[in-house]
Amino acid sequence: MRRVYCGIDIGASRIKVAILDEDKSLIGHYVAKSGTDFAAAAAVGLEQALAMAGALRQDVAGLKATGYGRLNVAAAGDCITEISCHARGCYHEFPQALTIIDIGGQDNKIIKVNEQGKRTAFRMNRKCAAGTGAFLEEMALRLDIPLEEMDSLARNASKLVELGSYCTVFSSTEVLEKIRRGEKVSDIVKGLFLSVIKRIREMDPLLGAVALTGGVAANNPYLVTMMEETLGLKILRPRFPQHTGAIGAALYAMERAESERF
Repeated sequence: MRRVYCGIDIGASRIKVAILDEDKSLIGHYVAKSGTDFAAAAAVGLEQALAMAGALRQDVAGLKATGYGRLNVAAAGDCITEISCHARGCYHEFPQALTIIDIGGQDNKIIKVNEQGKRTAFRMNRKCAAGTGAFLEEMALRLDIPLEEMDSLARNASKLVELGSYCTVFSSTEVLEKIRRGEKVSDIVKGLFLSVIKRIREMDPLLGAVALTGGVAANNPYLVTMMEETLGLKILRPRFPQHTGAIGAALYAMERAESERF
């Protein structure tokens, strides 16, 4: 019998699904907006990820859910926090002491693990969504540009228009003022990327090997480059940054299934 393991990460903005085989290789994955029905989104995501993996529902030997909407996945049984899953998923790819930065849709997290992969510290951003994926989505709307074009715009900027506001609402007003003054959209976007980096830097010291996960890291590689240049650090970026939490959940599902077998 074929055995695969599933992790479902339901965030406030996006749902991510990861399917691992018995060698812990990612063979199926899925990402989409979470929507308003988390249970239905999880069911669709699982079906699509299994299809990509060439697997059937009866092949799933273990399934765990994590993220904001994890309690909506009845098939997952007991759930695991996204903090633990991001740590597990990132350490799986980079087995060393790490400072993990997860830029999510609604919040940012800094997770520190030791050489054995055990979590040693954790910080979350302020209640304000400044510096998160939601911040960039709001600014894209304000600038009337597709969210997926922000990376290329920032990369091709001729200068950086720095923003001083910490609040998403105030930043929106500041962006309007920059537009009124005739600043280029590309230069403003580069300034928005720097604003995200500043919010990260103020959360906690970034020591040792630093890894960046989440949808913002997945879709904006130039932001990773800017972070390296601004902070003077080499940033590790997983092969599938947005699926790190789902991969971690799948690894926990595998561990649980194997413990029940023996």
